[in-house]
Amino acid sequence: MSGWVVLGVVLAALAVLALHDVLQPRHTILRVYPLLGHLRYFIEGIGPQLRQYVIASNDQERPFTRDQRSWVYASAKKENDYFGFGTDNELERSPHYLIIKQDTLALEMPHPARSDERQTYPLPAAKVLGGARGRPKAFRPASVVNLSAMSYGSLSAPAVEALNRGAAAADCLQNTGEGGITPHHDHGGELIWQIGTGYFGCRDADGGFSLERLQQTLERQPRIRALEIKLSQGAKPGVGGILPAAKVTPEIARIRGVPMGRDCVSPATHSAFHDADGLLDFAERLGEATGLPVGIKSAVGQEAFWTELARLMAAGDRGVDFITVDGGEGGTGAAPLVFSDHVALPFKLGFARVYRAFAEQGVQERVAFIGSGKLGFPETALFAFGLGCDMVNLGREAMLAIGCVQSKKCHTGHCPTGVTSHHPWRVRGIEPVLKGERTANYLINLRKELIRLSRVCGQQHPALVTPAHLEILDGRFGARGMAEVFDYKAGWGLPSAADQDALRELMG
Repeated sequence: MSGWVVLGVVLAALAVLALHDVLQPRHTILRVYPLLGHLRYFIEGIGPQLRQYVIASNDQERPFTRDQRSWVYASAKKENDYFGFGTDNELERSPHYLIIKQDTLALEMPHPARSDERQTYPLPAAKVLGGARGRPKAFRPASVVNLSAMSYGSLSAPAVEALNRGAAAADCLQNTGEGGITPHHDHGGELIWQIGTGYFGCRDADGGFSLERLQQTLERQPRIRALEIKLSQGAKPGVGGILPAAKVTPEIARIRGVPMGRDCVSPATHSAFHDADGLLDFAERLGEATGLPVGIKSAVGQEAFWTELARLMAAGDRGVDFITVDGGEGGTGAAPLVFSDHVALPFKLGFARVYRAFAEQGVQERVAFIGSGKLGFPETALFAFGLGCDMVNLGREAMLAIGCVQSKKCHTGHCPTGVTSHHPWRVRGIEPVLKGERTANYLINLRKELIRLSRVCGQQHPALVTPAHLEILDGRFGARGMAEVFDYKAGWGLPSAADQDALRELMG
C-alpha cells in the first residue's frame, strides 16, 4: 500500500471522527472542537499524575479545586464519585477546617421501595414559604437544593433551558436571575422570578417598576412560585449589573425592554424604595397583588440595614417571606477585581450576622433563610444548614454540571463551552436535554449526600443539624464548636418545634 493511500485512509478516518464529534450530543467540548477535544480528555485522564509530579495539588485551584470539579462532573454523569487512598488534606494544620461530628449510632439511609426504582432522594424544606404571613399561594419547596439566580443573557439559551429541564426532573426551583422570564425557562421547571433594579419583565417605558406589567407576566407563566427582590449579589454588591452590548441579542433586548447596540445596565439601587421601611411596603404591595411569597436577595456589608429590617418586622405586620444571603465569594456575575476580592462579607460571616439580627428580635422562625455562595458541595451545604439555612442555592456548580470548564471567560462572550456565550458555534455544544439530565443527576446526588451526612449525625434532615454537630479546626491542634465561633445561642439555627415535627413526618 503506497504512502498516499495510507495518508488518504488516515485523513478519511479523521474526517469521519470529526463528523461524529460534531453530531454527537454527549460531550460539549467535542461538539465545539472536533478532533482537538480528544486531546483535552487525554490530558484530563493523566491529569492526576501530571499534577502530582509537575503542576499543582488537587486543592490548589480556585475558585473550585480539581477535586470539587471532579466530584460535580462525576455526580452529573452518574459516574463513581468516590476518591481512593484517603484524604490529601492536612487536617491538623489546616485553619478553619470543618469537621462533621458523626453519631456513633448513626441512622441508616432509606432504601427505595423497589430495586429498579430511580431514587430521587426527596428532601423538602423545613419551612412553608409565605406560611408565616399567610400568603394565599404559600407552599413548601419540594427541595432544599435549588438553582441560583442566573439570567438569560449572562447564560446562553441552551444553558438556561438545560437548567430548567434539570430543575423539572429534580423537582426543584430555578431562580430566573434579574434578566426576566424567557421562553427558555418554559421546560417544566418551577421558577422564582427575581426582580432587580432594572425591573426587566415588569418595567415601564421610563425603566421604573410597573405592577401592571408584572401581573401580565404572571398570567402568562403559571410556574412562577415566588418573587425575589434583588438588592445586590455577592460578586459585585453596590455596583448593579451590566450586560455588555455584544451580548444584547434582539431576543434579549425584546425580553428586557432595552435598546439594541448598548450596554444593558441595572442600576446599583432600586427606584421603587430607598430604605428598609420602603422595602417592606414594596414587598407587601407585591404580596397583596399576587398572593405569592416575596423575598429578598442581598450580599452582606454594613449591619444597620439588617438590624432595622428585623426590628421593623418584629414591631409590625409587614415582612418578607424569605431572605437569600449571598456570600462575597459568589461569582455568577463578572465584576471588577476589587469587588470580587474585597467587597461584602463571605457567606459564613454574613449569614451568621443576618441570622443573629433576626434571632435577637425573635422573628427568625417567620422567615425562610436561603444561602448561596459556593454551597454546592455536601460539607459546605451542611455547614449552611447548621448556621440556620432552610435551603441552599447553587450557581457555578450547576454550570459545571452542564459543561463549564472554569475557563473564567464568562464576561468576554468567548466561553469555550457555550455556557455563557451567544456565539452560534460554541452554543451548539450544549445539548439541553442531555445537560438537563446531568443537572438533575448532580442536584439529586447532592441531596443524597446531605441525607447521608444528616443521618451520620443522627438526624433525619439537614435542617435538624445544629452547631453542636460541627467543629472548626484552628490549624494548631485545637478546635472550637461552631456555636462558639459564630456566637450562637442554644436553639439558634433550628426551625420551630412545629416545623421540626412536620419534617420528621415528611421524612418518615
